[in-house]
Amino acid sequence: MDGRAGAARIIETEHLRLRPHAISDYEAVVALWGEPEVHRPITGIAPGREEMWHKLLRFAGHWALLGYGMYVAEDRTTGTLMGEVGLADFHRGLGPGFDGFPEAAWVMGPWATGRGLAAEAMTAVLAAADAAGIGRRVVCVIDPANVPSVGLAGRLGFLPFGDAVYRERAVRLFARTLPQPA
Repeated sequence: MDGRAGAARIIETEHLRLRPHAISDYEAVVALWGEPEVHRPITGIAPGREEMWHKLLRFAGHWALLGYGMYVAEDRTTGTLMGEVGLADFHRGLGPGFDGFPEAAWVMGPWATGRGLAAEAMTAVLAAADAAGIGRRVVCVIDPANVPSVGLAGRLGFLPFGDAVYRERAVRLFARTLPQPA
């Protein structure tokens, strides 16, 4: 965390437009997180509408206060919400090797999985963060049974560095650390 305030910029990839959340995304985000394939590997419980509203506001706050945050990943052609990706600071309380570092996060709707879109989006997010100097170390937390996300973390350069319990669920901690400049 560097305390920089900033506005999210739009990132375009081959198939996706990554943009900051807007109030108009609320219903689509509620629908996304209502999908069992989305919430099962993360919390196991579908978040309620109030929680999703708070999340939407929290994502705007990340950009305003930290200079990084989460994006809506939408199909460049249709504008359909495909998922959410980005960096955040959720203050999870997972220890000094985790807390205080930008946390990579990605989720795609079942209509978007198996197409490489999460990898496409997160590659672009991490490249933008690296170019902006947002953290030489980026972390993520994944349920070890979530094999697709564990595999994606590895392809993105994240290495496991520990196990923990978060909200009564076993999780694995990962980190991606850039080399120090010469």
